[in-house]
Amino acid sequence: MSKIGQKLGSFGETKMEITKVTLRPVAMNKVCAIASIVIDDEFVVHDLRVVNGDKGLFVAMPSRKLPSGEFRDICHPINTDARHIIQDAVIKQFDEDGGLVAFNAAAEALEQA
Repeated sequence: MSKIGQKLGSFGETKMEITKVTLRPVAMNKVCAIASIVIDDEFVVHDLRVVNGDKGLFVAMPSRKLPSGEFRDICHPINTDARHIIQDAVIKQFDEDGGLVAFNAAAEALEQA
């Protein structure tokens, strides 16, 4: 298995690595795909969303709806480096799997099935 993310850090510190990304197409407004990631071959996070926003693609963290109607992240990176590692790995895999054209076509096929 190839390593998708990269270890970043200054002064020799080790940072997390995204070792696997899986995607499945969905038809949900601006959401193009649902992703799962494996971190350091040891921890999995499901239900990240690949969103086609006004400024391009981005990765939204898993969230749940509160009784008040607002959404709260279930988990999220606590620093910018970690967010970039996750986003870069997911978007890279999304592009390798065919990008917007492929995922939009797959989502349309799901809706018609």
